[in-house]
Amino acid sequence: MTQPTLNYVNCPDATGGHRMAYWQWGQADSPNVVVCVHGLSRQGRDFDVLARALVEQGAGRPGGLRVVCVDVVGRGESDWLKDPMGYQLRTYAGDMLALMGQLHAQAPITSLDWVGTSMGGLIGVAVCGTPGLPLPVPVRRLVLNDVGPAIQWQAIVRIGMYLGQAGHFGSVQQAADAMWAISQSFGPHTPEQWLALSRPMLKRVSDAADAPWRLHYDPAIAVPFKQETEESARQGEAMLWQLYDNIKAETLVIRGKQSDLLSPQTAQAMTARGPRARLVEFEGVGHAPTLIAADQVAAVAGFLLG
Repeated sequence: MTQPTLNYVNCPDATGGHRMAYWQWGQADSPNVVVCVHGLSRQGRDFDVLARALVEQGAGRPGGLRVVCVDVVGRGESDWLKDPMGYQLRTYAGDMLALMGQLHAQAPITSLDWVGTSMGGLIGVAVCGTPGLPLPVPVRRLVLNDVGPAIQWQAIVRIGMYLGQAGHFGSVQQAADAMWAISQSFGPHTPEQWLALSRPMLKRVSDAADAPWRLHYDPAIAVPFKQETEESARQGEAMLWQLYDNIKAETLVIRGKQSDLLSPQTAQAMTARGPRARLVEFEGVGHAPTLIAADQVAAVAGFLLG
């Protein structure tokens, strides 16, 4: 079975810089690039199923396909920031520019698409909606997975209840069970699918072979998140709508029909303004679809490759 390669890009910051990890699938020199960016407390291996499908289905395109799945800073194999207040959209968008500059230098990009789940979608809105950014080429197609400019406050409160609790677990299965307890809104998964999603979410707390497991991310990503207020969320919403209205990329919005983060009203508004997105909803799923189920993969692959 095809596996990705782990790579790094050096990103500037006020404390001397940091490395961001990314997992690369497909043809390393392909001019056709799809960037996939995960949610708030997740990591790039979330996209394994989608990436394999895209590479396989995109093999017939001239030059094939290069799928790049990042570990946003503070997550997965990426560095942790010295200053926790750096865990914000501005930093993440800047890191993506550094990434795309490196990818373009390695093999010139002629077609660029973006798949963003939750936080990864908001980073995509910032990258696509900010005029004058030094992108190799404009983003052609944008997938926003269960996120929009307006985020329901109760979802922010719910996420804040567990964010930053890295935990200690005696086994991968124990950790997977604990994550499932707070992740059932992701929708139905087989035990095998959930274990495959869970394993990359974990690291040993030390180098000892019998050391317990912890979640992969820096608990400090919760610091700026927990400083959010309902008033600051409303101010951020106005900025995000402005960015969304600037987007020129063809856009697909995916929504879990039971989502508590992306409301039906916001999703409908996204079809009527800015890039006038297409909307696809999935029954029996909340926040957020994991893009593992066959119908979810088909929706994304059909949009990007059709």
